Amino acid sequence: MVTISLCMIVKNEEAVIGRCLDSVSALVEEIIIVDTGSTDRTKEICQRYTDRVVDFQWIEDFAAARNFSFQQATQNYILWLDADDVLTVEAQEKLRLLKQTLSPSIDAVSMDYHLGFDEDGNVTSRLKRYRLVKKAKQFQWIGAVHEFLEVSGNVMDSDIAITHSPLSHDDERNIRIYRKLLESGAPLSPRDTFYFANELVDHQHFEEAIHYYQTFLDSKLGWVEDNIRACLKLADCYYQLDNQEKAQQATLQTLLYDAPRPETCCRLGYYFMEQGNHTAAIHWYQQALLDENQLHLSFENIAFSTWLPHLQLCVLYDRLQNYTKAYEHNETAREFRPTDTRILGNKKYLDTLLKK
Repeated sequence: MVTISLCMIVKNEEAVIGRCLDSVSALVEEIIIVDTGSTDRTKEICQRYTDRVVDFQWIEDFAAARNFSFQQATQNYILWLDADDVLTVEAQEKLRLLKQTLSPSIDAVSMDYHLGFDEDGNVTSRLKRYRLVKKAKQFQWIGAVHEFLEVSGNVMDSDIAITHSPLSHDDERNIRIYRKLLESGAPLSPRDTFYFANELVDHQHFEEAIHYYQTFLDSKLGWVEDNIRACLKLADCYYQLDNQEKAQQATLQTLLYDAPRPETCCRLGYYFMEQGNHTAAIHWYQQALLDENQLHLSFENIAFSTWLPHLQLCVLYDRLQNYTKAYEHNETAREFRPTDTRILGNKKYLDTLLKK
């Protein structure tokens, strides 16, 4: 059975760190907490779980802190989490089984990261991240902000899910670090350019974000999935600036990089729906439901490949007076969102029509 060091970097996480460690402490042989300057009870709480609480002077560089935490590990494998992450009971059992069965030849294991949930607790957005890595490979973190772990070798995907459950965060921290980098004259990598644009969108600096998204795309150095997301984010910026034509162009630009993703299909479906072209709209919403468009996505907003296209298809078939098909799509949407008032309203309306 493999052994695991849990490595975390923290700062002022007293509200969530205990919850995180409760969910994982029984599954690891070692817990290493690297504190980057807490002024609350974070370190005190962590010391209930481990005596490996180490200080690290914060230098506005997440990769540096994470690499330092990895250097403290002594076990076969390293698991990393953030303080506001938790493992559900199901995830705990899966990780326990993985420890018993993992081949020592595996260098890195990816896990799902559940980021968003609807009112019924269903996952609405998720992505894949490499969470468990072999200590001997000495994999490195890269990037001062939105850092990533560069892995290679014999990797495997798992169905273990880490749940992100934040209570609060410093909204200004990331954009502040990026602006300091720019002020220092340091060039932003293509990846940093993309994530800086995302931060600008979050702060509603849409025109500035457009510039950096375009700079990122013009570099032609981005990963396909980031290129596609940049185009869709560009479209959002143009919508916010009430430039519908540019927004549509940005959406169509995603088709230059790969087969249409479900979100692209839904956006095109909505465009034709607004134009009154029901046949074209139906085509694109149906396209969003094809399994081939949901493979190998690093980031997935599940709505675009599940209930949302079915809800829109219900509306479109209703407009075409094909009430049976409208009802079928609404029922499928209801399987995903059984308490959605729009879907329940459609059901009541269509039940009445079909009875007639």
